[in-house]
Amino acid sequence: FTDVNEKIVARIGADGDDEADVARHYMEDVIAAMSELNLRRADVYPRVSEHIDDIVAMVETLVESGYAYESNGSVYFDVTAFEEYGKLSNQRLEDLEAQGDPDYAGEKRNPADFALWKAGGVSPEAVAEERKEGAAPPEEAARGAQTWDSPWGEGRPGWHIECSAMSTTHLGESFDIHVAGADLVFPHNENEIAQSEAATGEEFSRYWLHTGMVRVATARAAIDEYGPDVLRTFFLSTVYSADPTFSEATIAEARDRWETVERGYERAVQAADSVDAYAKVEDADLRAAVETAREEFTTAMNDDFNTREAMAALLGLASAANAHVDSRDRYDFTGLGRAIDAFEELGGDVFGFSFGAPAGGAGDGAGIAADLVELVLDVREGEREAGNYDRADALRDRLRELGVGIQDSDDGPTYRFE
Repeated sequence: FTDVNEKIVARIGADGDDEADVARHYMEDVIAAMSELNLRRADVYPRVSEHIDDIVAMVETLVESGYAYESNGSVYFDVTAFEEYGKLSNQRLEDLEAQGDPDYAGEKRNPADFALWKAGGVSPEAVAEERKEGAAPPEEAARGAQTWDSPWGEGRPGWHIECSAMSTTHLGESFDIHVAGADLVFPHNENEIAQSEAATGEEFSRYWLHTGMVRVATARAAIDEYGPDVLRTFFLSTVYSADPTFSEATIAEARDRWETVERGYERAVQAADSVDAYAKVEDADLRAAVETAREEFTTAMNDDFNTREAMAALLGLASAANAHVDSRDRYDFTGLGRAIDAFEELGGDVFGFSFGAPAGGAGDGAGIAADLVELVLDVREGEREAGNYDRADALRDRLRELGVGIQDSDDGPTYRFE
């Protein structure tokens, strides 16, 4: 979480009392939305504000090794000192334009140099450019920005160095995969590579996956209106690097695909439940379809994570399950079991679909209650990670009053209805 940012400061007064409060507001929203989308929790949620010492140490390393220089209390990365600058975005140094605030161009040796450490706080002018309606006046909001001491004076970290310091702290000097939006290839990812590899001497990331952009009003509105499985189907039905068109028509197509897969799974489960496990019935077509679906799914995912073709494999599996149930009076228990396993392993474990979860309506109270408890626990974890232990304890105590027992462990909280 990059919780130190001019855009956050520009929302002071509208979404929180100071920069840290605004950041906490959005982090809680993100964690809650991730839970509702059935995304696995990360092992750690690092924040810039908790890694200032790591950031300063990396900047010091770059200065000492000649890759960066101090100027008027700020520190800039010298792009001419890193010979491979531009290798990710395929740009030549001589073709690059200025980076950063033009008001500080006079402090830099080269217009393309970028800030690692910025002297002072956030200017009212920078806040005004990003100010959200209803936020505090720029002068007032700027006073709510955080600053830290450093060898170069009081200031704030640059945007790019934040990510390098956090990732190398938690993942090591070199890691396998870096994911980012396609809009971040340059300058952000390019600068991450330059400063990280200059500081460590190691390849920063072995593979880069850049995703396309999906433009919706808000993630919250999309989750509330369409549900997590329909949204997942929408995302998975296109190549990750493309910019999918979000519209009523494409969402309707995604809903149809999800309902087809879900219906195939549910009918397979219902049919298997009605069959004697020792029944001597075999459907060679169903069993072959299961193996084909597994092979096609794996081949697609091995092809640069081609989720569109992998989704087609699941649809083929659903078609085979439906055909089996529709065409027979007696069912292949073994074949259905293999189909169910494939649905749950490929669609559930890999794609994160919520097979078997309540769809809503009468009789689904227990499932909804469980979802609500999971949501509260995610918010509570966010409070604990932010150091708001009193608020976290209050949520735990309230759950207990409602009959939900909470047990904390190193692997995270668990609960049970008492």
